[in-house]
Amino acid sequence: MVAAAAAALAGVAHADATPDYSLTNSIPLGSPDRWDYAVFDGPTMRVYVAHGERLTVLDARTGELIGQVEGIAGGTHGTAISDREGLGFTDDGEKGEVVAFDLKTLKIIGHIPAGADADGMVRDPATGHIFVIEGDPGTVTVIDPAQRKAIATINAGEKMEYAAADGQGHVFVAGEANSDVVEIDAHTNRIMARWPAPNCRSPHGLALDKAGQRLFMGCANARLMVLDAHSGHVVADLAIGSGSDAIAFDPVRKRVFSSNGRDGTVTIYQQISADEYTVRAPIRTAVSGRTMTLDPATGRLFVIAADTDPSSTPGGRPHIRPGTVRALIYDPVQ
Repeated sequence: MVAAAAAALAGVAHADATPDYSLTNSIPLGSPDRWDYAVFDGPTMRVYVAHGERLTVLDARTGELIGQVEGIAGGTHGTAISDREGLGFTDDGEKGEVVAFDLKTLKIIGHIPAGADADGMVRDPATGHIFVIEGDPGTVTVIDPAQRKAIATINAGEKMEYAAADGQGHVFVAGEANSDVVEIDAHTNRIMARWPAPNCRSPHGLALDKAGQRLFMGCANARLMVLDAHSGHVVADLAIGSGSDAIAFDPVRKRVFSSNGRDGTVTIYQQISADEYTVRAPIRTAVSGRTMTLDPATGRLFVIAADTDPSSTPGGRPHIRPGTVRALIYDPVQ
């Protein structure tokens, strides 16, 4: 474990060191000026960006705009891809429904009732089902993409944020209200365990090291929790930047990332072993860059950000300059 004294704020630690990533492209996404999760999908080599009332789709290799899934008036948040069915799923959070779209045409082909405040979502590889996290009501709607319908509702009893699946039939969800991780059995759609993370306030982002069986959870109090995915034990408590909303893990380079919207940084930790981590030089992104995704094969990072007004209220969300939303692409240089 990294000692607390050694884990200086990762957003500023090693600020003079040579960065491990360089900005290689900046893709204008334009209006609307709202966005949320970005999701990389390997089989389609695409990045799906929740972008207000639409889902913006980028080519992960070139950064070029492929198209839009349009007509989602209540606003999108999460995305899950079911390549086997040739379908993608996103949400209309205001309407409390999941929107199914065709991966080839990007046309909406169905609406599936879900819970209010539908938000993040993840596909479980073991069952093929889509797990939709509904924040305020504290529920999870389970969708069978082959049937294009909801098959279960799980009541977690607390407000939740992002989720991750291990491919072995376990889905993990960041429990924002109770500062814990909720473990779901994807085969029975039942809650198996709740693992507390006492020094984590309002967790949001969640990522998983499948080989090492470690969960990485970002917290609003600028901490990153590392938990054993079998026992739930917190094995490391690490400092990150302010305003973390997404966490990613690179299984090839063994690095953990936190995108920090208030600081305009990405904190990076190098995994030495499953329980040991050292901080690397942060990536300087842009204030507002709170969500991101990663291509694990290339190590490429996609950070979604916008230009901001310097007069934004300190401590609050920055004021976005209209029409400046963009995808910042960072490639590893070492």
